[in-house]
Amino acid sequence: MAAKKKVTSGRIYISASFNNTLITITDEAGNTIGWGSSGNAGFKGTRKSTPFAATTAIDKVVKKTKEDYGIIDVEVYIKGPGPGRDAALRAIRATGLKISLIADITPMPHNGPRPRKKRKS
Repeated sequence: MAAKKKVTSGRIYISASFNNTLITITDEAGNTIGWGSSGNAGFKGTRKSTPFAATTAIDKVVKKTKEDYGIIDVEVYIKGPGPGRDAALRAIRATGLKISLIADITPMPHNGPRPRKKRKS
């Protein structure tokens, strides 16, 4: 197997939905070097959507990426309203990675759906 290249800086994308928390770690160019989720960390059903599940998933993914690629400095992009948002950030801080940027990229509707039709009088 070919030796893995050393990546010192990268990006962490966290998608926190109401049912699961997805984590993707990429290099600066956007190539995925590690990924995981609460479900992948061994949680099922309603336990997947807990902050503890998000923390466990982050720990697993960051630990593997650190030992495989030697990542040190990261930018964090968080999307979604789920309960794993804040817990995921705390977990990244606890792993010892240097966070240079935290950005919320949750999509926001500019105009929303079409309104209901007017009531007949």
